[in-house]
Amino acid sequence: MKVAVVGTRGIPDIMGGIETHCQELYPRLAQMGVDVHVFGRRAYTKIKSPYVYRGVKVIPIYSPKIVGFEAFIHTFRCFLKVWKLHPDVVHLHAIGPSAIAPFFRLIGLKVIYTHHGQDYNRAKWGVVAKSILKLSEFIGTTFSNRVIVISKYLQDWLKKKYNCDRTNLIHNGVNESDQLDVEDADLWLSKHGLSNKHYIFALGRFVKEKGFHDLIDAFVKANLKDVSLVIAGTADHENEYSEELRAKAAAAGVILPGFIHGEELHAIFENASLFVIPSYHEGLPIVLLEALSYNLNVVASDIPANVEVPLPRECFYPVGDVDALSQKIKLFMESPVQRNYRQVIREHYNWDSIAEQTLEVYESVVRK
Repeated sequence: MKVAVVGTRGIPDIMGGIETHCQELYPRLAQMGVDVHVFGRRAYTKIKSPYVYRGVKVIPIYSPKIVGFEAFIHTFRCFLKVWKLHPDVVHLHAIGPSAIAPFFRLIGLKVIYTHHGQDYNRAKWGVVAKSILKLSEFIGTTFSNRVIVISKYLQDWLKKKYNCDRTNLIHNGVNESDQLDVEDADLWLSKHGLSNKHYIFALGRFVKEKGFHDLIDAFVKANLKDVSLVIAGTADHENEYSEELRAKAAAAGVILPGFIHGEELHAIFENASLFVIPSYHEGLPIVLLEALSYNLNVVASDIPANVEVPLPRECFYPVGDVDALSQKIKLFMESPVQRNYRQVIREHYNWDSIAEQTLEVYESVVRK
């Protein structure tokens, strides 16, 4: 079976939930015998010509790095490439790229799209962009052969809004973490001036809906002694918000290590005392699942995507409530709880199982 993938910036080690999703999913499908072709964005891939990553063929396609146009232009530039490839299945990721679904259907291709979240709820989009994304959601949901949703909330939403009963609920996943060598971990911690279990960790893009401004304010209010706050990540496109966030972080003494991955990210996760996800909007956040894989104490905003993850009720706080977030941070840092989320991960968020479920969807569409 030949599958073309459109809607991701590329793989491997590119910041973003969809990118992490694709990096974990498609090598597993390739190992299961699927001929996978991922059409990435040349501005993000380290290699600018076609290459192979763990059995997956990655084809970087040029698209200008312009907010609001980048994904749109890239998706339509991929159309002729995919048509020439003539795959058995086209797999689109996110509601923006799903708008191209009817074009692929018109040339006789089977189309699946994964709904990763209601992107029109992101703070960066204006009225026109939000309207276009809502239209894209409608088009993708209407014209795709099947829709994969990563949360029950999204499945219920598509049923209610579009009366769509062609959905498959397949969660995001996470790998169980292995313990890093102590000396290697100490090396990465010392790079950022950190002490084991004496810091709070957060991770994500520097965009308003991630709520990192709330986290910094809550951290300052908590006034914890000998505790650092680390926020890893960066902005895809520097703007007024990301600049203000950096200034706020500098004033509060917050550590911003930038986009980290691999052993460095592993070390920072493994030795954190608390992970915080203060988001206003998510699909099903992989970073939250990663925190669970390290058995970390977690504080999360009570948005539907976070609440769907089976965590103890005391882990949540009302989204946007800085005082409540500060109190939660203080509570878990002063009275940490021993956690074991291994079974939750194995039952609900196992990448091998997710790959098998995805292949079943492919096969059902091709047979039909």
